[in-house]
Amino acid sequence: MGELVLSADIGGSHITTVMMDVENRIEVPDTWFRTRLDSTASAQEIIGNWSNAINTSIALKNITPSKICLAMPGPMDYKKGISLIQSQDKYRELYNLNLKDKLGERLNFNPKNIHFSNDAACFLKGELFCGSLSGFSEAIGLTLGTGLGTSHIEKGIAHDSNLWKMPFLDGIAEDYISTRWFTKRFEELTGKSVKDVKEIIDEHKNSDHFKTLFSEFSSNLAKFIYRFAQSKKPLAAVIGGNIANAEAYFLADTRKHLFEMMGYSLPVKKSILGEKSILWGAATSH
Repeated sequence: MGELVLSADIGGSHITTVMMDVENRIEVPDTWFRTRLDSTASAQEIIGNWSNAINTSIALKNITPSKICLAMPGPMDYKKGISLIQSQDKYRELYNLNLKDKLGERLNFNPKNIHFSNDAACFLKGELFCGSLSGFSEAIGLTLGTGLGTSHIEKGIAHDSNLWKMPFLDGIAEDYISTRWFTKRFEELTGKSVKDVKEIIDEHKNSDHFKTLFSEFSSNLAKFIYRFAQSKKPLAAVIGGNIANAEAYFLADTRKHLFEMMGYSLPVKKSILGEKSILWGAATSH
């Protein structure tokens, strides 16, 4: 067994932790742990819940990792481990705190061996490391869910592209490529309120407007990828997030639209790692 790293994916409502053997590209069996979080809680409670999740994964095999690597949304000074989230509905209580020091103290772990990385960048890094983009070097990544995550590779390093707020159509990109767009547009077409894309598929797949909805989305997504690709010149793209699970209804059309715009076929692949792409990306970022 090679060097073991504790990897964590911290979202707005959950934390997932697992021990990784990076050298051999394997997940340590029976160390996966996931629990819900209240990201509006106090700093002490949030850091306590993170620590409990990390300790749970470590205790499952009773092996101390050499590093603890955490993927987390920004804004953040990732190198120093200082959260800069201030105006979002999550983790406001962590603003300006040194999370490396706080976690190190709570876990009795050297803060120098605790590392933070951007979650969108980790998604792409993981897919390149052992996922659907294995063998590619220059690529872009999109996570399609409640919000829009974007990432790109520059000189071998994964970066958050931060394009969710890019001017797009009559608003910003996230207005058109997110769960919010699906629920809003579905209600405009049908007059019915739905919670998410899964509900649309499960309960309204045979409705008159289902094809219209996904046809519009595939067009929006292709236009966005085209603009993204124009600036970053990738060799491939990968999509992940909850909306990617509905690929059967939009991905073929997205590729077709993209081919028409670009004049060549840019590989657009669905993540094969799912949530594990972020965990692998975090574990291999330091």
